[in-house]
This record gives sequence, C-alpha cells and structure tokens, in this order.
Amino acid sequence: MASSKEYLDFILEQLSELEEMSYRPMMGEYILYHRGKIIVGIYDNRLLLKPVKVVLGQLGQTRLERPYEGAKEMILLEDLEDKSFLARLIKEMYEVLPAPKVKKKA
Repeated sequence: MASSKEYLDFILEQLSELEEMSYRPMMGEYILYHRGKIIVGIYDNRLLLKPVKVVLGQLGQTRLERPYEGAKEMILLEDLEDKSFLARLIKEMYEVLPAPKVKKKA
C-alpha cells in the first residue's frame, strides 16, 4: 500500500515550524529531508524516524517497525499533534545525523 498525498500534506503541516523541509517521492512512499539530511520517511501512511539515541531518549516507550520487508527497523511516531515537540525532535536529530555523502562525478 502506498502513502497518500493527503498524509504527506498533513505531515508537512505538522512540521511547518521547521525551515528547509523537503521531500522526495520514492516508489509510492516519501522521504523527508531537513536541511539536506534524510530525517524521516512516510511508509504506508506511517511516519517512521531513524532510530537515533536522541529520539529514543525523548520518546520513552517506542514501537519499532520496518518500513518494508528486509529494511532496518525505524521508530513509529504515532503522536503527531504537538508541532513544537516535532520540530524540536527533528532539529535534535539533525545535529547528530551524519552529513549526506557527496556523490563523485564519473
């Protein structure tokens, strides 16, 4: 099942306190970027976060799910109502995630 554009729009609205958010459609799902770094993904209308310690420490009880068969587990974020909390969480994730790899020209 692919994610809907309506769910993407809802998530983007919930993340509207953040500047420099972008997304890329990928095989019926969406990858979301903050300032060029992959932060979260939308899979089957579920918001899944990269499992970094800063997130695990703030969320307490978390549920890990796979975005698709064979993928690494990610954190399922179900409470999406607090825009300020979401923005803070994404900003803190951004600080600890590595910079995107620069692709070499062939």
